Amino acid sequence: MSFAQSVLAPWMLLLTSLLSLGVVAWVISRRPWQALRGDVALQHRWLGATLAVVLMWQLRAQAVDWLTLHLVFTVLLTLVFKAPLALISNVLINIAMVLIGRNEWMLLGANILVTGIVPAAIIGTVWRLVDRRLPDNLMVFLFVCGFFGSALATLGGGLAAVLLIVVAGTDPDAVYLAQEYARFLPLLMPSEALLTGMLLSILLVYHPDWVATFNDHRYIDLQ
Repeated sequence: MSFAQSVLAPWMLLLTSLLSLGVVAWVISRRPWQALRGDVALQHRWLGATLAVVLMWQLRAQAVDWLTLHLVFTVLLTLVFKAPLALISNVLINIAMVLIGRNEWMLLGANILVTGIVPAAIIGTVWRLVDRRLPDNLMVFLFVCGFFGSALATLGGGLAAVLLIVVAGTDPDAVYLAQEYARFLPLLMPSEALLTGMLLSILLVYHPDWVATFNDHRYIDLQ
């Protein structure tokens, strides 16, 4: 779920832009591009995944002009590349949406927050729980991170979008429709979770070394 046209008050647009800018600045301060330097294969995978998500975001349902429903894939990007590179991908994807005329530029901060920061924060928390508290088991990692974590992140991002409109919506009809759209979140959660889980399972079977958050020695060799 992301915004296509602004129905948010100017102060909320400014607040979300500053918040997103602060998080992106923190990500850049961690120098995530160092992982790409000297690893041509990783560069190709990261750029290819970013482009693939740009294309997948074109498959969207849009009953109203200001809100779109689509798969996000932030969870998969976070699990495969870790949060810093995943957030940079999300920023590039949202910029691409602006450049091709899908979204308004003033919504860039809000969309990065809803489609990138919130889902990445949720799946990061779930992954740390799996990494530190749960048994070292391949299926635990796959189902908790890939399926449950993806569904939870989709719910969190959708609720964040609805909350922004309820708190700072300038159109009463938009506020009402946003609350109605919240009912569709359970329909988005299984689809995002199923696709993320399937793609993650394929990667874990054929290329576990491509998944940065997965330790194949710990989850496979030691079992």
